[in-house]
Amino acid sequence: MTNNAISAGGRALFIGGTGVISTAVCRRALECGWQVTLLNRGSRPGQTPAGARCITADIHDEAAVASLLAGERFDVAVDFIAFTEADVQRDMRLFDGRVGQYIFISSASAYQKPLAALPITESTPLANPYWQYSRDKIACEDTLLARYRKDGFPVTIVRPTNTYCAARPIVALHGAQGRWQPLARILAEKPSILPGDGTALWTATHADDFAVGFVGLMGNPHALGGAVHITTDEAMTWDQIYTVMADAMDRPLHAVHISSEFLAECGRAAGYDFEGMLLGDKAANVRFDNTKIRRLVPEFSPKISMAQGLRETVRYFLSHSEEQTPDPAFDAWCDRVLAAREAALSAFRAG
Repeated sequence: MTNNAISAGGRALFIGGTGVISTAVCRRALECGWQVTLLNRGSRPGQTPAGARCITADIHDEAAVASLLAGERFDVAVDFIAFTEADVQRDMRLFDGRVGQYIFISSASAYQKPLAALPITESTPLANPYWQYSRDKIACEDTLLARYRKDGFPVTIVRPTNTYCAARPIVALHGAQGRWQPLARILAEKPSILPGDGTALWTATHADDFAVGFVGLMGNPHALGGAVHITTDEAMTWDQIYTVMADAMDRPLHAVHISSEFLAECGRAAGYDFEGMLLGDKAANVRFDNTKIRRLVPEFSPKISMAQGLRETVRYFLSHSEEQTPDPAFDAWCDRVLAAREAALSAFRAG
């Protein structure tokens, strides 16, 4: 094993590689001269960037993957789909001694909830009592860093916040069928449910901007053994976010503010995990200090503002009917929550 990473132009293995973050990172890495191999199940062949080599395999089949990668070495290995401690334990077995750097995708949702202070830095404590997803990411980080301290396993931890692209709009709540329905409600001039009083600050980073920072960490020896978040410097309230989208649709926004705790309980009754999504993430004020990523990757400088990105997502969805997947269950849930709120108010007013 070596702790010596290399400069751009080496060999990179991406596990996954066709999601929002990984597609942008793969494209950027290829542009920067990396030889990229994607290892995934091949379920999204149309989303593989031109120039990338593909290995079809399920990373959960450790023996098959070990056989396919026998004799191969990579300067960087990135697992975009590791979520549990068992996942990173498997990756350490697969890549120990055959990679110069292993990058784990954690999450900014792992940061302390509720926050004791802003802005968030990499030294902000990790603790999220509301979301198992975040606790699993924390456990992964602990396992990897313990291995780094013990014998130098060359890990770099990256914590993204909400990272989006044209086909993944920024919304506070959505159902099982994707993110079109919140936009459809605005388009139909139906009420939009916003958590809290709509003033919580939220940060979302465009995938193309994120990719610049991420690829700059690949092969970067100063990034080994630590964690770094990659986010835009900007923050907008949920009222501002939904107003920009409504304006882009030339529709008025009919915002209805409902407490996150109430939404979480109503969601639980319908099978939605809004406690994690809201109390463990989007309902918390966030603002990030990006000093560390800028020190490690001087070229990192987000170019796409949140307002610009929001308008881009609206244009994309309105011009791509195939992306407009209705979610009648989520739509009905929104109407039920709004009706329950109105019934409670009416009962209170009646004394």
